Amino acid sequence: MATSVKNILFVCMGNICRSPVVEAVARTRFARAGLGVIVDSAGTGGWHAGDGADPRSSASALTRGYDLSAHRARQVSAEDFQRFDKLLVMDRMNLRDLTRMAPGQGHNKIAMFLHWSGVAADHVDLPDPYYGQARDFERVVDLAEQGVEGLIAKLTR
Repeated sequence: MATSVKNILFVCMGNICRSPVVEAVARTRFARAGLGVIVDSAGTGGWHAGDGADPRSSASALTRGYDLSAHRARQVSAEDFQRFDKLLVMDRMNLRDLTRMAPGQGHNKIAMFLHWSGVAADHVDLPDPYYGQARDFERVVDLAEQGVEGLIAKLTR
């Protein structure tokens, strides 16, 4: 049941582009909606652990009012499967990688972000903008906002 979700971890590959944006959008919009849902983000890999968000992600998010300056990348840990009610991944590669990392019961907590939020068909990816242009980073913010609005609708039903 969606209303029992009290904390969500958003997961992408390196935790510097997509998941920090979705986390910031969710934190801001959940607060506006009066939802007490705790949010965080992490990556399936640890290449960028301790780094700030990609400057292009920060810039595209800031133009919409989402500040990523405090973000520090981290890798998903075993404890995350205990701590979070839902682990929402950005794409099918993240889904595969996180499923491999999950302990037995943890598999039930993993879902695709855009699908679980109700704004896209099953297995629709939120595209990784890392090798793209500014418009690709802006598209991430667009999809983050749409997905988070879907989450708000789902969590307040």
